[in-house]
Amino acid sequence: MRRSLPVSVGLAALVIGLSGSQFAAAMPVRGAPASDLRGVVLAVHGGAGSVPRGSLTPEEEKAYRDGLTKALRTGYALIKQNKPVLDAVEAAVNVLEDDPNFNAGKGAVFNADAEQELDASIMNGRDLRSGAVAGVHHTKNPISLARLVMEKSPHVFMAGKGADDFALRNGVPYTTQDYFWTQRRWDQLMDAKHPKPGAKAETGGTVGAIALDRSHNVAAATSTGGLTNKQPGRVGDSPVIGAGTYADNRTVAISSTGTGEAFIRTVAAHDISALMQYAHLPVTKAAATVVNEKVPALGATGGVIALDTRGNLATPHSTKGIINGYVTADGKITTRLYDDETPTS
Repeated sequence: MRRSLPVSVGLAALVIGLSGSQFAAAMPVRGAPASDLRGVVLAVHGGAGSVPRGSLTPEEEKAYRDGLTKALRTGYALIKQNKPVLDAVEAAVNVLEDDPNFNAGKGAVFNADAEQELDASIMNGRDLRSGAVAGVHHTKNPISLARLVMEKSPHVFMAGKGADDFALRNGVPYTTQDYFWTQRRWDQLMDAKHPKPGAKAETGGTVGAIALDRSHNVAAATSTGGLTNKQPGRVGDSPVIGAGTYADNRTVAISSTGTGEAFIRTVAAHDISALMQYAHLPVTKAAATVVNEKVPALGATGGVIALDTRGNLATPHSTKGIINGYVTADGKITTRLYDDETPTS
């Protein structure tokens, strides 16, 4: 039986710099439940919901997997270069924001007034610094604006016109609403306003990324267009630190997706971290407690991707699935699209 490395040995090995395979071997896993995915350094998600096998065309399936894979490769390349984990999660989310298949950035859904209102947040586990924006109309990549709020202002959260103005003052190009228009999202708005029996369920929702580096620093980022046909001004959990996004080097990095109002009410992301810090639960148990017990108790559903500081990944969900993918320290990429590919760990 293989014995886990003592934490002190694992830490020393990780700090001095290792190859991908050595990095994976040195990741300490002592105490991790058997159901955990181990040795993960970056994970992304594309929203919670049921995606039954056979519900997508081969072309649609390829597009989703290609998007997840590109995001993982982009973030992993930065981790391998020893760049800050904030860079990795921002870059991974940028890829998904630029992909019209996902409900963020270019692929954002329409609100009830046929406009896009974009929300995003980012958090650094090393010092708990955070940045968030909500109701953004004219910024192509809201996750980058959220980071700008964190680094170029004394604030954590900016919203609406003020956030867009802050972007312009800091050199972020103005993006017209036409950029976000896609036929698919327009059709979904029309279906929402005039429901038809048998309409195809939406796929490709809120996006997020979580990452871990060799020094056990973690970071998290989440971005979304919200809900189709939502009330203008509605804000969900994605830009709310502690609800949709959380990262703490003592515990875990988390990005959430699902019924935002319930994730806000349960302070879901922070609650997972608190269960790990104070009740000493492993990431799988802590995340499942919140996602599969607390959120459903409010009549809601959703999921998270949660990565602890030892490289253990949990992806619990109270929906039938969660679109997600991850890359291990040796560079192996896995994407999970259909509900039968995503274990309820």
